[in-house]
Amino acid sequence: MSEANDPPPAPRATVPPGGRVVFDGAAGKLVGDRWESAGTPRGTALLLHGGGQTRHSWFRTAAALAEHGWISIALDARGHGDSDWAPDGDYGTDGLVADLAAVVAALDVPEPPLLIGASMGGMTSLVGQGERGDLARALVLVDIVPRVEPDGVARIIAFMRGNPDGFASLDEVAEAVRAYNPHRKRPPSPEGLRKNVRLREDGRWYWHWDPAFLRIESEPRRSTSYERATAAAAAIRVPTLLVRGAQSDIVSDEGVAELLELIPGARHVDVTATGHMVAGDDNDVFTRTVLDFLADEAV
Repeated sequence: MSEANDPPPAPRATVPPGGRVVFDGAAGKLVGDRWESAGTPRGTALLLHGGGQTRHSWFRTAAALAEHGWISIALDARGHGDSDWAPDGDYGTDGLVADLAAVVAALDVPEPPLLIGASMGGMTSLVGQGERGDLARALVLVDIVPRVEPDGVARIIAFMRGNPDGFASLDEVAEAVRAYNPHRKRPPSPEGLRKNVRLREDGRWYWHWDPAFLRIESEPRRSTSYERATAAAAAIRVPTLLVRGAQSDIVSDEGVAELLELIPGARHVDVTATGHMVAGDDNDVFTRTVLDFLADEAV
């Protein structure tokens, strides 16, 4: 087991999004942000968020990848952020994988993209690549393995189902995030949380996802059975990195060991002082970990 402690060098300059991008998913429009720097790109990276997040959770990582030559696209999953809600309320893995396959096909690039997926986004990537074999040139799985810990899953569900009547202020939103993730420093201003919530006509703030998303109780696996996830993992043949939060209650040592056995050659890094939301807890170290992996694997 290794630990990542060295932050990446400061980017040469802030890379603004190249623009809003929209894809036709299997259940409606999927909205993303695109970053790109000058020069010939190394490839395309798709960043897929967790169930309680939106594409904005990847802002700093996507910008850093663009600084290192990647076209980076952070995507809102169906029912999240600015993407369409599924008309039939389908938020299971099959639907998410179908969306991912549609986006990859629409990219029309010479090589499949690098897939970076956190929690739900990681399970979507793992199942999609394992079962189809053509969606990724490499995988970065962020705090997700086939064998997830039930207590940690229950805590995620409790957080996402909390406050069904919304919040009176952004300060209340910030307090809910702090209660779920107490080891993360609370930002001096809650204004950054505007991208994770929406203000409705009743004057209250609500999480930026379709309430129907919570009908599936297997978050972050999204109805994927353990057997299906392990079979998918065993079929993966692309370079794979598992980044676990050292304080994660979702991924155990046993879960890590099993994944490394299922995917020969896969790497594992623990990021100290982080939990399930690794990239948000320590984005600098997380990003350096990903960049080191890409360099070592010559991806």
